[in-house]
Amino acid sequence: MIIIDAHVHPFEVLSQRTGRYSQHVTDMEVFREDLERAGISHCCGSVIEKFDGNDWSVLQNMNNAALRLWEQYKDFYTPGFHIHPNFVRESCEEIERMDKAGVKLIGELVPYSMNWSSYACREAEEIFTLSQEKGMTVNVHPSTDQDLEEFASKYPKLDIIVAHPRDGADYAENLARIQRHENVYLDLSGTGLFRYGMLRYGLDKVGKERILFGTDYPICNPGMYVEAVLFEKLSDDELEYVMEKNARRLILEK
Repeated sequence: MIIIDAHVHPFEVLSQRTGRYSQHVTDMEVFREDLERAGISHCCGSVIEKFDGNDWSVLQNMNNAALRLWEQYKDFYTPGFHIHPNFVRESCEEIERMDKAGVKLIGELVPYSMNWSSYACREAEEIFTLSQEKGMTVNVHPSTDQDLEEFASKYPKLDIIVAHPRDGADYAENLARIQRHENVYLDLSGTGLFRYGMLRYGLDKVGKERILFGTDYPICNPGMYVEAVLFEKLSDDELEYVMEKNARRLILEK
């Protein structure tokens, strides 16, 4: 079985390395070695660094770093890129540039580290309208339930992957949102997967085509996430969709 990790954060320099306790991940060779040791064959995601929202060149440097890593690790890594509502023209130009390069993944977008908040904000309308027209997929860090609901409704043809199942009522709302919106999906990275049976429960609610494997490495332990999925009582077909097919359809083969 092939495992595609739909949610990681690669880096070129240590200021871009995420993870409070992952100082041992000193470069991309260690990054790749860790994921492959967990059984992961391919990964997708954006380069992240703190951004105050004032200088577009800082954000574009993260995108360029992702492209360089893609060129270096193409058999292993698919890039995600950043946009920002403070830079509408620049963001739209970036979407055009990435579309021509064959990159279809925006994000993970992490507003709290990029000095903005709402995905449904008026300032981002032109950006996400173009993203929808170009057939992009956007991976978003959870904002408020109201904002995510409005975001999914405003762009019904935009494929939206919400990161992190979370737990309890938050997980239930994630699943309910998927049921309400055909364009919304969920990746398994971050909090939630440690609850035994939650994946089986989610698949029973929303189906095998709506949930993607992800780890948020190097923030989270990739081996723990792989084993958590494998330990659930899933059919071979369900495992294939969660671990590989959904990421191929939404990210790699658009």
